[in-house]
Amino acid sequence: MASVVVRDVSLNFGVVEVLKSLNIEVNQGEFLVLLGPSGCGKSTLLNCIAGLLEVTDGQIFINGKNVTWEQPKDRGIGMVFQSYALYPQMSVEGNLSFGLKNQRLPADEIASRVKRASEILQIEPLLKRKPMALSGGQRQRVAIGRALVRDVDVFLFDEPLSNLDAKLRNELRIEIKRLHQKLENTMIYVTHDQIEAMTLADRIAVMRDGIIQQLDEPQAIYSRPVNRFVAGFIGSPGMNFMEGTLEVSGSPKVKVGDATIDAKGYDFDKKPEAGQKVVFGIRPEHVMIGEMAKSMPYTSEVEIEIVEPMGSDTLSWTKLGGQNFTFRIDSEYAPKEGEKVKIGFDPARASIFDANTDIRL
Repeated sequence: MASVVVRDVSLNFGVVEVLKSLNIEVNQGEFLVLLGPSGCGKSTLLNCIAGLLEVTDGQIFINGKNVTWEQPKDRGIGMVFQSYALYPQMSVEGNLSFGLKNQRLPADEIASRVKRASEILQIEPLLKRKPMALSGGQRQRVAIGRALVRDVDVFLFDEPLSNLDAKLRNELRIEIKRLHQKLENTMIYVTHDQIEAMTLADRIAVMRDGIIQQLDEPQAIYSRPVNRFVAGFIGSPGMNFMEGTLEVSGSPKVKVGDATIDAKGYDFDKKPEAGQKVVFGIRPEHVMIGEMAKSMPYTSEVEIEIVEPMGSDTLSWTKLGGQNFTFRIDSEYAPKEGEKVKIGFDPARASIFDANTDIRL
């Protein structure tokens, strides 16, 4: 059963189209991530689902109920914002219980919900403290707890970790994943961070300019991006893109400068055309070096221009077919600048895009 349904939703601010006829069905208990660059409409869509913005067109359903014109408090959602928005004069316990007291719930029910939320989020020792005495990670746990005590089926997260440092982001990302596993509630999570998206999501909706570019499982988006934008947005470092031309005599080949890449193992979505201008994409982590390269369907000798040590692995920059090319390998086998090495990859793992439309071929 679909827990949240967004049906033909559009939102305009005057003549500016912010969301353009979006359709999403979020299954019961699913963790959906809305991913995209700043200004793509992901937070706007979340605010429409929450009822904080009124849609221009379309409808929103939560647990089968049309909530398009319902107030936020009547939608059965809990929301966690980028800013903690805690009451500084109240203790953690006061922040957690404030909304419940406004709902005039019985005192024992309030105490039970606060206790349960604090146990799940491991903030029981902090209940008597005020926000000023908490770290950033602790404050965000309290903000999550404030949504958790509402005992709702759908949780909405609007970039909740973006104000934290890298270490805290990693820790709280794991805590949110554990929280989802414990509660099995539907969660919709907004972020521009692809690592958060890939590690948390059951499915990812990649957005650009108010349109969903691709909605699929993380591995499918990583392996078979539908267009060049999605391919470039997912993955760190970014995918190598090389402009070339298709040749179809015998098996399909991509001519990139003076390099000819046999695409025999590539799974084309539609029949390739001779002479078609294309962009050939291969991820840096799919490139092998040295002895491991010899077993790859495509190999080439290149000269290393720049080496970027990153601890456990190393990025090496070179040129292939006269175009910039990078690959990532274990630091133990990292080449040196100026060294000539053999590299190889399997074109079956590549992505080939139409140069005019940027759509995957």
